[in-house]
Amino acid sequence: MAAGYGVELDLQLSKDGRAMVFHDYSLKRLTGTQGPIRQRSAADLSELCLIGGEEAVPTLEEVLAVAGGDVPLLLELKDQDGRMGADIGPLEHAAAEAVAGYAGEVAFMSFNPHSVARMARLCPDRPRGLTTCAYAPKDYPTLSAALRAHLREMPGLQELGASFISHSHRDLTSPHVAKQKARGLSVLCWTIRSPEEEATARRIADNITFEGYAA
Repeated sequence: MAAGYGVELDLQLSKDGRAMVFHDYSLKRLTGTQGPIRQRSAADLSELCLIGGEEAVPTLEEVLAVAGGDVPLLLELKDQDGRMGADIGPLEHAAAEAVAGYAGEVAFMSFNPHSVARMARLCPDRPRGLTTCAYAPKDYPTLSAALRAHLREMPGLQELGASFISHSHRDLTSPHVAKQKARGLSVLCWTIRSPEEEATARRIADNITFEGYAA
């Protein structure tokens, strides 16, 4: 924020229905604690220290208070059932409630098109997009080949009123990306970890999600 960068954040749901800023489904990698985040209340999560610092797992409301509208926020809603299906709702409603009245710039995205569609209804004035990739079988072993192929096509972007995609930087030459770029959608990409990767990605991408260096 001090450098003026926008911030990309991931949202998971707590046991008591709060939108938590946390990337993983499991608490182990980032807190050293066993079990899924979904099985802990927001109060319990506020007692868990993130590895490498003294901060706890924050609610979205807490992060919005810190951001204070100073920089744009891109919020990715994580798929909650592991099937990219229509069994969604609680996380989307929690996120919408958290940003209600927030004056800063916020956009939503998700790998799950159903989640993006729900955000279109809940927060029609906030930009939204689809997080996308090549859907290689090794990366998504729980999804059927037919569903992977369907998601690879980036379904429903027009119907969702999406203004962007955020695609894996390793697959930016995909014809599906070219199709959306030709339609006028902004192309973002994830996750860049070096200036060399950035230079390659920016041949196609309009903007990047990056970490580990100053872009």
